[in-house]
Amino acid sequence: MASPFRDIPADGRRLIAMRGLRSIAQGALVVDFALYAKALGWSATFLGAVLGGGFLVTAALTAWLGPLSDRVGRRSFLLGYECLMILAALVALVTPARWPLVAAAALGGFGRGVNGAAGPFGPVEQSWLAGLVPRETLGQTMSLNAAVGNSGMGAGAILAGLPALWGGLHPAAVDYRPLFGLAMASAIICLALLLRVRDLPRAATEPDHPAEAATARAERGSLLRLAGLNALNGMGIGLVGPLISYWFARRFGVGPALIGPVMGVSLGLTALSSLGAGALGARFGTVRIVIWMRGAGLAMLLALPFAPNFAVAAVLYGLRSALNRGTAGSRQALAMGLVRGHRRGLAASVNALSIQLPRALGPALAGLFFAAGALTTPFLIAALFQGGYLVLYPRLFAGRRPDPG
Repeated sequence: MASPFRDIPADGRRLIAMRGLRSIAQGALVVDFALYAKALGWSATFLGAVLGGGFLVTAALTAWLGPLSDRVGRRSFLLGYECLMILAALVALVTPARWPLVAAAALGGFGRGVNGAAGPFGPVEQSWLAGLVPRETLGQTMSLNAAVGNSGMGAGAILAGLPALWGGLHPAAVDYRPLFGLAMASAIICLALLLRVRDLPRAATEPDHPAEAATARAERGSLLRLAGLNALNGMGIGLVGPLISYWFARRFGVGPALIGPVMGVSLGLTALSSLGAGALGARFGTVRIVIWMRGAGLAMLLALPFAPNFAVAAVLYGLRSALNRGTAGSRQALAMGLVRGHRRGLAASVNALSIQLPRALGPALAGLFFAAGALTTPFLIAALFQGGYLVLYPRLFAGRRPDPG
């Protein structure tokens, strides 16, 4: 397979590098933020509400940032995001007070693990990168971008075991706080890189004539179908993903020394899976690869809550992560390909928002189940949503290939 990296201009490579840097801190905190909250005495219900509320904040901003960036440019939004990240990480680094930490988590996305994406500004960054590469390599480029994010998340998840070095197998709350310094450092470096990236010229809209109106209607229909599918996917993700380290700790009594490396290896496998999905999608079609990989992932999800011990659960989690999350780049490319170039920000926002809104409900519901001792139920409900997604996906998008036009 010829690498799409040679077709990516320097500015695009800087955007991908920024994703990799962000993802390291995100990977550490996707493991340790829930454990930090547990050490602070937060209940599962409160933690789920905090994570769900963070998704709602992200969704509210995502709804208008992507389309707005189509009109006014991308760069200023990303500059603002990195400044917000520096502030949020600084607050979390210096104080464990509940409400300042809740606000910092909402702004900084702590514990939510978005594979290096720029939070609510992710659609802006995604559409920016899509506009920098040839359409023939869009699917592979987005898969490469996802692979870099997953690789960084994996490295960060391994670093999440650091509190065990100075705090023991079950660290105290204070032992987790240095990891917020990692988030602040990565944001500072990303800000420096971003200052060297030039914004794209604003794309001209198409003339207002009947053919344009018909094309716009067709694009809106495609985006609405995508949003409906993503709602099923988002609910399934939210019920399991954000609280998985909490579940490991409750179910098997393990701490960051074991959870971090397991999640790190699983994310490394996900990075390889992302690259493979991009190559296979170019040969067999994006939709077919998504169905194959996510169907196998669904089987792993159903088996996970019944694992007899941590080792079996770790293997099932790693395989499920690689299969499910490995399709992210392919699915992003499909979303970008549903519209013409001057509406990529809109497509990226619809794609992200339709996942984030239902995803925001998942942690709150899972927290309620966990607080009641029902550690299996969220996985089974998530499997129902994921199964519905798999049934409908080929019906609505069979034969589509990424082609942004």
